[in-house]
Amino acid sequence: MAIRLLISESHNPHFNLAVEEAIFKSMDPAHKVLFLWRNDNTVVIGRGQNPWKECNTKKMADDGIILARRSSGGGAVFHDLGNSNFTYMAGKPDYDKSVSTAIILSALQSLGIDAKASGRNDLIVLQNGEQRKISGSAYRETADRGFHHGTLLIDVDFTKLSNYLNPDPKKLAAKGITSVRSRVANLKEFVPSLTHEVLCDAIEKAFFQQFADEVAEGETVIPEFISEANPPKIPEFAERYEKQKSWEWNFGQALQFSHELSERFPWGGIEIHLDVVRGGIIEDAKIFTDSLFVEPFEQLTEMLLGQRYHVNDIQTSVTALEVQFPQYASELSQFSKWFINALA
Repeated sequence: MAIRLLISESHNPHFNLAVEEAIFKSMDPAHKVLFLWRNDNTVVIGRGQNPWKECNTKKMADDGIILARRSSGGGAVFHDLGNSNFTYMAGKPDYDKSVSTAIILSALQSLGIDAKASGRNDLIVLQNGEQRKISGSAYRETADRGFHHGTLLIDVDFTKLSNYLNPDPKKLAAKGITSVRSRVANLKEFVPSLTHEVLCDAIEKAFFQQFADEVAEGETVIPEFISEANPPKIPEFAERYEKQKSWEWNFGQALQFSHELSERFPWGGIEIHLDVVRGGIIEDAKIFTDSLFVEPFEQLTEMLLGQRYHVNDIQTSVTALEVQFPQYASELSQFSKWFINALA
């Protein structure tokens, strides 16, 4: 069977992205694959992005929002159950992203939504002369295959989108890619009764219609329903899943950047400079202060070198200072609360 349809019943972004990657690497290049999925309360960043630049990581942690890094490029997006995600995969020379775009546009047309492709990776609907973005895409190609994946906005909570994709001001001199925010619209604005299930059904039909001549007479394409309880039977999937949900992949892949922050306390001012290299490791740290006690900050500078740029790791070092320098416990407690909050 040259046509394959997979539908995820999981809302876990790490599982879904691991499935996508595992299928893409193991698929028969002669096949055309459609994978339909959605995530709950997630910020998905592109492969080349810096999460601390793109996201309000503190608010995400406070609200239980998951960070997930995908294997394709592009910008940061927020996913909740108001999103429907699709991935189209095919081998070369048959892979053509214009084909997958046409499938999605055909599905939307069948639902009464007059969408059009715009630029390199967006789908838009014209409303009162204004372009409203209803879908964004990203792509990935290797020597013998390619995929096109994207998200369709059905009923997304744009308040959350704004909260998590508009980070608190940080002096980050990033070498990564800053996302471009666009004016967006939910598909429910155009079809109030639309649901994830209805949209997926329309995409499936458009997919089968596009490749009807590749299904032998009498054959039926049976959807493969997958979940964490019923993962795809693909060699090394478990290892791919472990990598996908690891801190090293989601945060540690950030490009080199610098973080500068400062604050003034009743007992003195603090200025901190951190240089973070690929892998999320603090390569260099400098702390300047006009306080009368400099020893704790000299000690912290040494402790930070080689550590992961991770709140839990850094907090362990900062907390240790209060034990090592009990005479400054009150001042160091103030510093600790500010520093950890500023990093989160």
